[in-house]
Amino acid sequence: MTGNRIRLSDVAERASVSPATVSRVLNGKNTVASSTRLSVLAALEELGYEAPPFLRERKDGSIGLILPELTNPIFPLFAQQLQMAMSVHGFTTLLGAYAASDPLEERYVDAMVDQHVAGIIFVSALHADRDADLDHYHRLISHNIPFVTINGRNPQLNAPDISTDDASAVNQALRYVISQGHRNIGLATGQLRFLPAHEKSQAFSAAMHSLLPDSPIYEANTLFTVEGGYAAAEQLVSQGCSAIICASDVMALGVIRYCHAHGLDVPNDVSVIGYDDSPFVAFTNPPLTTLRQPVKEMAEAAVSTLITRINNGSGSISSVRFAPELIVRNSTGPAQ
Repeated sequence: MTGNRIRLSDVAERASVSPATVSRVLNGKNTVASSTRLSVLAALEELGYEAPPFLRERKDGSIGLILPELTNPIFPLFAQQLQMAMSVHGFTTLLGAYAASDPLEERYVDAMVDQHVAGIIFVSALHADRDADLDHYHRLISHNIPFVTINGRNPQLNAPDISTDDASAVNQALRYVISQGHRNIGLATGQLRFLPAHEKSQAFSAAMHSLLPDSPIYEANTLFTVEGGYAAAEQLVSQGCSAIICASDVMALGVIRYCHAHGLDVPNDVSVIGYDDSPFVAFTNPPLTTLRQPVKEMAEAAVSTLITRINNGSGSISSVRFAPELIVRNSTGPAQ
């Protein structure tokens, strides 16, 4: 039907909306929800109509970037490296960051779609939450808007993911503290509905059974925050743990804060390992032993993967895992 006059009633019936809504979409009105606009565009395509040029265009110079927050220093680092990688390829960044107490991810996605971004990168967003509503991700898939996730390969999403190997991280940390003579070892991580926390938990349990089959398994599931680390330390220290492996650097800082508040020396009384190698953790008191995520390499891989999908309309949907690196500083030491 290319070039034929569009019959609003046909499009409305196919998209399950009113003819007035179809008219607003075709006239470029911004009062229509992004999901509805996408449904109308899909109906136009299915019926063989050409959408008006201004609706067909994508803002090929921009990519959306969605993160859960900017208070955790690892996320600004990801944002910086992703923005740099996009810039190398000639893309600008539309950034959306939201607090855990005020989740806006779906609204950010709708706004970015309305801005005709070429694609979206999600960093530790709702894709990593096993209990989250993923409808907005599925809408992107159904309307051929490419996206890539970072740190949280979700089997419900047919999309590429770039992640740090959480199992490798836990194994490296555990083997290191065991080599330092520790036997009562705890894991401080987030709620198990989060995919990275779940993977770390499973890896910790398996490694403990393999490496220290006679030692109990101590695990605290709190929040990926300083306060969460503090609460985890309260539990794990009371259980006699002399080493605590944390799922984030900010949790590790909470563990250290708890130890200092209760007269415990780090590392002489309790050894602490973080995760991320966030900016400034080399300058904490004491400097933090941690697992370094290769953020630059992950950002470059995510952007390259997304651009391939933008240019080709398809591409690999496999998960790429990057090995973390154990960075030994002064928050760990021999068991006393």
